[in-house]
Amino acid sequence: MKIAFYTLGCKLNQAETESLVAEFSEAGFQIVPPDNLADIYIANTCTVTHIADRKSRQWLRLAKRRNPQAFIIATGCYAQRAPQELAPIADLVLNNKEKERLLEIVTDLLATKSSSIELLSPHQSERTKQFHAHNGISRIRSLIKIQDGCHSACTYCIVPHVRDREYSVPSSQIIKETKKKVALGYKEVVLTGTKIGHYKDATPSASEGPGADLADLIERILYDTNIERLRLSSLQPQELSPKLLALLQDKRVCRHFHLALQSGSDAVLQRMRRCYSLDDYQTAMDSIRETIPGAAITTDVIVGFPAESDEEFEQSYLFCQQAGFAKIHVFSFSPRPGTAAVKVSNQVRDKVKKERSRRMLELSWISNRNFEEQFLGQTMWVLWEKETNPSKSIYSGLTDSYIRVFTRSQKCLTNTITPVKLAGFNNQGMWGELVS
Repeated sequence: MKIAFYTLGCKLNQAETESLVAEFSEAGFQIVPPDNLADIYIANTCTVTHIADRKSRQWLRLAKRRNPQAFIIATGCYAQRAPQELAPIADLVLNNKEKERLLEIVTDLLATKSSSIELLSPHQSERTKQFHAHNGISRIRSLIKIQDGCHSACTYCIVPHVRDREYSVPSSQIIKETKKKVALGYKEVVLTGTKIGHYKDATPSASEGPGADLADLIERILYDTNIERLRLSSLQPQELSPKLLALLQDKRVCRHFHLALQSGSDAVLQRMRRCYSLDDYQTAMDSIRETIPGAAITTDVIVGFPAESDEEFEQSYLFCQQAGFAKIHVFSFSPRPGTAAVKVSNQVRDKVKKERSRRMLELSWISNRNFEEQFLGQTMWVLWEKETNPSKSIYSGLTDSYIRVFTRSQKCLTNTITPVKLAGFNNQGMWGELVS
């Protein structure tokens, strides 16, 4: 039984899909790439923007055209928000809570189908193992979900409507999962969630007691496991405690911090109901850079928020220009049903949003190049992911500060961490010379 997964959206969605792939693989299903012929197609959808909605619908229709006999399942945040919109193009629509029981639901579904449909037994799934090794599900970097849900009241955000149950995964379970990843050969794990800075373990433990926070969790992972790299997915500026900053100096913690800004205008931040000011954000950046030299700070910025004036956009642009971000992820405001920002009458015209997005994306490219340029001639450690151009023996990987590096090697580098001297640029990152 061939099954294909397609994931849209955030790292949390990716982490959940990764867990589902492992569950289905262990149950004997043959996992195939999302663009291959399959018996079952599963889309883990996103609904943060109208573009994410559209991409979800397009992929579901494409899957049905690829194999009209296949069973099509839609789950995730779009399925949570508007199941009626997906019902005409999917055979089954499951919300985020039901997604946790996906394997059970699919297995029960198959039990009611023709007995001619048989699952592969575990010893028959050699092709699954080959796909894991050669088609992108490689044991290099793994995402681990530590938290879910958000109760914040940001006026533009649909997430609290589709992930409203806020909870944290027990630290003992996260430690067990991390050790499992190490045993499987993973070199790096990424801790992810809706708001990982809100992590709070409700289960008591001998070391931390009840209520262990993110800093306590990181401390335990570093002490109890042999994972070589630990990366955080995203933080809010107000979540950087002194203890957390101290722990982030550990050599095994990646020097990459994603701090969502959303706007460089205090007036717009207030209308967004963000829980910080620009001064707070600047203080967080300064604390990171003073504590962790060479750290990469990336961010999200929304352009064209309702009533964003030309002056407010220019304030946002100037703040981002001076911030020295390693990268800016740019989003044009997308009105989401049920959010407060939809009700604002003074919506920014699409033409204006497009131009502001163009300028901010151009700034992102410049900022990225400026950040990378400071490391020219330096030696950094790279976790190599795969051979991107076999005919030329070119490998690609990431530094701990999330710089994309390419090098040539006749020796297989996949899933190794080696020192590299950064020697130049290409369109996708930097060129490196292996240091023997």
